[in-house]
Amino acid sequence: MKKINNILMIEGRGYDSNIYIFEDVVVDTGTGENMGYIKDSIKKAGINPDDLSLIVNTHNHYDHTGGNRCFNLEVAMHSDDVESFERGDDEATVASMFGGSIEGMKVDKKLEEGDKIHDFTVLHTPGHTKGGICLYNGETLISGDTVFAGGGFGRTDIGGDVNDMQNSLEKLSKLDVKYLLPGHGPCTSQGSRHIKMAFDMAKMF
Repeated sequence: MKKINNILMIEGRGYDSNIYIFEDVVVDTGTGENMGYIKDSIKKAGINPDDLSLIVNTHNHYDHTGGNRCFNLEVAMHSDDVESFERGDDEATVASMFGGSIEGMKVDKKLEEGDKIHDFTVLHTPGHTKGGICLYNGETLISGDTVFAGGGFGRTDIGGDVNDMQNSLEKLSKLDVKYLLPGHGPCTSQGSRHIKMAFDMAKMF
């Protein structure tokens, strides 16, 4: 657990994604299999769970959305990922790949490019899934599974598209990113450099 630019990072445990909290927003919720650890981390950080009101899912995969059911909060997700999530499609959400199953769950807010989540702007970055998003506030990028520290990027063979990923990484490479907060693995304070590394790598596919 650490704070990066006033954003709480709870590092993923097991198959869980990283979880980020700012203001009243939770970004991604892991699989739901380590919820005791997650809720303890929230309390240890001095955050009152009653002050949280919204989950933003960076995409619909189980390792980022399985914990949604453990919070009584509204859910926001890009419109392109909503349908399979709402009907609990274990293949499209790759729950079956993790040996799990996902319950269909209503999405309260269907996000689109340019929508605002407090100071963050929603960027539609398909490639890993059709509805993958990042959140960007001019300095910090919460990137889901679009791009990772170290120059990696999300798999495109489980409901994604490599050409979409190349285009998304090109889009992100034009931003001025200091803090890169990815869906898995460590954060970095040299975000733009790592995004450009990922874009260079994606162009080889």
